[in-house]
Amino acid sequence: MKLKMNNEQLTMRNVMLKVFFSFFIFHSSLLISCYAQDEAAQGLAGVAVANVTATVQAAEPATLAELVASARKAKDEGDFNRVYGYVAQAIERFSGAARAEQKGLKEFPPPEQMNNFEDLNNVAQCQFIKAEALKKEGKKDEAIAAFKVVVADYSFAQAWDPRGWYYKLAETAQEAIDRMQGIDPKAEKCGAIRPTKIVLSDPGKEEIVSYESYGEFSGVGTKEYKYTIRSQDGLSEATGEGIYPNTTSVRWDPEFLAVKKEKRLEGSHWDFVHSPDLQASFFKWALSPEPPGIRLFYTALILEKAGLIKHAIKAYYAIVVHFPHTVGWTYWRTPWYVGPAALAKIKHLCKEYPQANMKLEDASIQIENSTDSNVSNDIFIVNPGRIVKNHMPETIIDRIKKYAQERAQRSKIKRKLGGGKVRFVQYENGDWQLLVDNKPYQVRGITYAVAKVGQSPDDGSLKSWMDYDYDNNGKCDGPYDAFVDENWNNKQDPGEKPVGDFELMRRMGVNTVRVYHQPFEADKDILRDLYQRYGIRAVMGDFLGKYAIGSKAKWEDGTDYENPEHKKNMLESVAKMVAEHKDEPYLLMWLLGNENVYGVACNADKKPEAFFKFVNEAAKLIKSLDPDHPVAIASGDVLFLSDFAKNAPDVDVFGANAYRGDYGFGDYWQLIKGLADRPAFVTEYGCSAYVYCKLRRDAEEAQAEYLKNAWMDIEDNSAFGTGAGNAIGGILFEWLDEWWKGYEPAVHDTKGLWVGPFPDGYMHEEWLGVVGQGDGNLSPFLRQLRKSYYMYQKLWKK
Repeated sequence: MKLKMNNEQLTMRNVMLKVFFSFFIFHSSLLISCYAQDEAAQGLAGVAVANVTATVQAAEPATLAELVASARKAKDEGDFNRVYGYVAQAIERFSGAARAEQKGLKEFPPPEQMNNFEDLNNVAQCQFIKAEALKKEGKKDEAIAAFKVVVADYSFAQAWDPRGWYYKLAETAQEAIDRMQGIDPKAEKCGAIRPTKIVLSDPGKEEIVSYESYGEFSGVGTKEYKYTIRSQDGLSEATGEGIYPNTTSVRWDPEFLAVKKEKRLEGSHWDFVHSPDLQASFFKWALSPEPPGIRLFYTALILEKAGLIKHAIKAYYAIVVHFPHTVGWTYWRTPWYVGPAALAKIKHLCKEYPQANMKLEDASIQIENSTDSNVSNDIFIVNPGRIVKNHMPETIIDRIKKYAQERAQRSKIKRKLGGGKVRFVQYENGDWQLLVDNKPYQVRGITYAVAKVGQSPDDGSLKSWMDYDYDNNGKCDGPYDAFVDENWNNKQDPGEKPVGDFELMRRMGVNTVRVYHQPFEADKDILRDLYQRYGIRAVMGDFLGKYAIGSKAKWEDGTDYENPEHKKNMLESVAKMVAEHKDEPYLLMWLLGNENVYGVACNADKKPEAFFKFVNEAAKLIKSLDPDHPVAIASGDVLFLSDFAKNAPDVDVFGANAYRGDYGFGDYWQLIKGLADRPAFVTEYGCSAYVYCKLRRDAEEAQAEYLKNAWMDIEDNSAFGTGAGNAIGGILFEWLDEWWKGYEPAVHDTKGLWVGPFPDGYMHEEWLGVVGQGDGNLSPFLRQLRKSYYMYQKLWKK
């Protein structure tokens, strides 16, 4: 969930000099050593040569970082003369050092080395900021010239966007130039690559490989696990081409020779991950220079895309057998454990494609110390299990037995959390369930954050959706006046009457929304109506110092969880929240933080133990004021989960924002069960409805499929399901597209802002809604319901 900042927080953001990168556990296509390309990184840069100068009075010469911050602030305030003055100073005093750093580079330095090139990065930002200012003034030619200076002189400069990603200034500048000149380079590439199918010359002799016949397992279920090949030729014949140890044999595939002759294998193997030329992609990855476990994962992914499900399962399982210890690195330079990801993929494919007639049994990869992001102390305990034929589909008798067992288990409660009408119970089988008024309650949640097209926190124009009343009828626009554009013509036709988002969410099956009492105060009358008329409850949150909110710290300093004054301020904020909402009927539970462990204007990433101890202090305060509602945390995936388990015993529920891929959440639930043994949910998950080079209907289908798999994983891991049994639901991100996140708030940007496990390998932050705003002209009223809306309607209303 990306924060919408008020003016006070915007000012703090604009002074931010640098923020260290965050943590995400991703797998698919996260290993690219590139940074997000975001013209959206927007407000963070500035530029070039212009015939405007201004004198900036200063008692002492400002530092380069101060000039960047001042220029950015002046741009956001529309004081362009001051912008040009600050930039002129920066160029005059520091451009020489910046050019020297540029000259010493041959490629982009990794994030951990960015501080070594501060002159280059900051001068380029000043140059970019100037170009942005010229653009805002309508001086198109001068702006283009300014952007071209960034492209030509500072090609290795990088910057951090406060929204949470790095971007390359030269690429972003070129995108700005292209936009102003009406060029869409990505559109030109679409269709340039011919889609192909994979034709296997050697599919292997065995659909399910009998590994015992070709080697020996040892240390199964221990940290000494190993598989030793005794017959490499036999195993190669069994697996088929592209699967270890039969990888180089693709060179003798007739199709390989043809593809090579046509020069379809040129370029980086990473460029082939999402290429429509699947045949070339398969060959490229089978012969890629990556470590074998990573090479196998992407080979399997491409086979999966090609619909060769059995061969894909074989490839994923080869990772489990041969390379369960493989560790890759995400876009955020955090560990990605390939073995557990491969297991999750196998389970998903076996369930999604029952016609494959395969089932994974008894397999597990446990990694001790995996949640601390330090791979040097990891201990892998591996049981490869086995893949077997699945000849036993579930029968009606099986379902009756399962139902009877579930009824019997419900009467055997071993633990309770909370004594109010909202509470948790743990059954003797270890499963957790949320009860509201003594009835099971599954969180079918969504983040509701309507943002009018054209408004942005960057310039302080973004307002709380609770204050919107642009038709001046005395009612809040989104909840009550939104209408469905049924024919997608971006008009309100005579039959398209206002229905309101709350009613649309009720029809979808939503029973919970996630809201925060900061930075805008929540309108309790609206939330009361949300519950009383539409049956939707609220999870009420406090950011607990994230983005420096609540602590009253400066953005550039960030919240310090060992600072007594910061802690006092945050506890006062929490106490205010509880006093305001504890007796309201709409309240479901309290929520602390928003992926604070990733840092960003707080030091939870550097002091996780101190952070979780303070979280526990806040939880105890809440319970002293309101014993009737449970307390949850919104963490960042499972980063520092061990620290949470040790230091926050008074937090009832573990929640986290998690974006793991199209197969669900992998070992997320099992890790929480093993380390914390508490109820769990996903406080944020989602997928964009935009995919490069795909038609709208196909992109929407990809979003719907991704979100469906996420929910089915939650179902599987709920009480009495087939998984960990601790899932109590999830909160989908989000209801409606927010146009301010990428670049210009009046333009629906399609750029991928960061690399991630999504349909085209990128996160398109402005397209996360299950509902769109059309062409934006009738914002905040028009709604276009996507396929994912109707898919969830079927899942949540059954």
